[in-house]
Order: sequence, then C-alpha cells, then structure tokens
Amino acid sequence: MVCLGNICRSPLAEGILKEKIKQHRLDWEVDSAGTGYWHVGDGPDRRSVAVARQNGIDIRAQRARQISPKDLDDFDLIFAMDTSNYRNLINLAAQPDLSEKVHLILDLVFPGEGRSVPDPYYDDQGFEGVFEMLDEACDRIVERWNKL
Repeated sequence: MVCLGNICRSPLAEGILKEKIKQHRLDWEVDSAGTGYWHVGDGPDRRSVAVARQNGIDIRAQRARQISPKDLDDFDLIFAMDTSNYRNLINLAAQPDLSEKVHLILDLVFPGEGRSVPDPYYDDQGFEGVFEMLDEACDRIVERWNKL
C-alpha cells in the first residue's frame, strides 16, 4: 500500500487489509510505504488513527517508511493510492515484470477509470470517505486474490 507520505491513506489501507486477512485466515503479508521521505519514522496521522479506531482497527503501531526498489522485488502486489504515486512506482520499477505488480487501488472498484483515493491530509472531513473507499478496495483484493 503506497501513498505520498505514508501517514494517511496507505496506513489505513494496510490496517484494513490486515483486518480482512485475519478475518479470512489468510497467510498474506501486508505493509505500507510512501514515495516521499518526509515522515519516515512517524506514526500515522491522528485522523487516520481515529477513523481506523472507529471501525475497530488499531494502526497506532505503524511507522512511516519510504518505499525502496527492494519492495518491488519482495512483494507480489503494490497498490498505489493515486495516479501520481502510481507513476512514481512505475518509474521505480527497473524491469517491466516489476511494473506489472503495480496497480492503482481504486481500479479494483472502478476498473479502467484511473481514479485516485483523495489525500485527506488537508481535509479533516475526508478521512471517513477515504476509509470507505479503501475498505471496498480491500474487499476486492481479498475476493480476487483469495481464489489463487
């Protein structure tokens, strides 16, 4: 799960998918990162923590980190929160087979539309909507890849 700073959207996506993995008893590993380095080591934004907690998920232990080229090797799937981060991830992928791992997360909900999860950082009211979008996208991840 990748966004810009790894403090708002991607920590929520990580927490949501981890909860679904637990519910479905899947043996999957999930992590999140940012394409930027500004918040490395910081915990999630307090508003992300609050909306996650309201939905029964605790993301307080997460710490922001910057994505590395090694992540593209280590993970089977990489989900970008928006088109800007998607482009950054494609540029980070040194080989074509690595770029095939990168997906825009809302393409799972709105195939081919290229929609982005809005960054709620400057909008206190946006976190609940972002949670709902990511919750639906994570449902689709479980539905699609649980069958493999």
